Amino acid sequence: MDFTEISYEVADRVLTITLDRPDRLNAFTLRMHEELLDAFDRADADDNVRVVVVTGRGRGFCAGADLGSGGSTFDHSELLETTDVHRDEGGLVSLRIFRSTKPVIAAFNGPAVGVGVTMTLPMDIRLAAESARFGFVFARRGLVPEAASSWFLPRVVGINRALEWTLTGRVFPAAEALAAGLVRSVHPDDELLPAAYALAREIADNTSAVSVTLTRQMLWRMLGESHPMAAHRVDSAGINAMGQSPDAREGVMSFLDKRPPAFTMRPTADMPAFYPWWNDPDF
Repeated sequence: MDFTEISYEVADRVLTITLDRPDRLNAFTLRMHEELLDAFDRADADDNVRVVVVTGRGRGFCAGADLGSGGSTFDHSELLETTDVHRDEGGLVSLRIFRSTKPVIAAFNGPAVGVGVTMTLPMDIRLAAESARFGFVFARRGLVPEAASSWFLPRVVGINRALEWTLTGRVFPAAEALAAGLVRSVHPDDELLPAAYALAREIADNTSAVSVTLTRQMLWRMLGESHPMAAHRVDSAGINAMGQSPDAREGVMSFLDKRPPAFTMRPTADMPAFYPWWNDPDF
């Protein structure tokens, strides 16, 4: 797929995905949804990508859905005449990010409302510029939260804050997002991307790619488990598999030798046999 509404740039093992409709504040479209799905597929297939940074072009991150169709923007009645179910495109993007084998960092360079913020909830770390603003504005548009945000948002900021933001639909500043834990840090606008890349480098330069893939999925998927025994099973399988791996040996020896590690295992080829454990009913 040729990208027309996002840009895709890999440098020094960090992929930057930039939402690229600056004349529309990077408003979300069906085409953007398709390009984002393709971008994350490409990232997972490329062992040269260790971390993904997502940001926006121009003065906005994403203004939400493109409302250019007016009052019929969210009317899918014609599609529902030919299919039993229409799946929310923002939700398809969120679920694809949830499945990512690479850690994902959101860098909010400006306003993020509607799907512009909900699709970032399955990203792992979020940073904001001081100019960023956020809004879960669905009730003010006669809609409901989408992009699986009714699952993700309470897990990120707690049920009470999630309810306040979604029931009022108000737009709030970066400082409030920081206080609630929606973002990890707030930066002067010109320092946002350097801060995001510094975090990406911490991961890319110092960690095992396979360890990171396993860790990311372990933490996200344990949110839905009812008992810590589920985590114990996965922990045990992970320690048993990785403990005898080349990356574990390199991790220990590089520490003892006081040198940077040189991990060699690849998520595309070297994942342990128990992965993906969630697809095995007997695990």
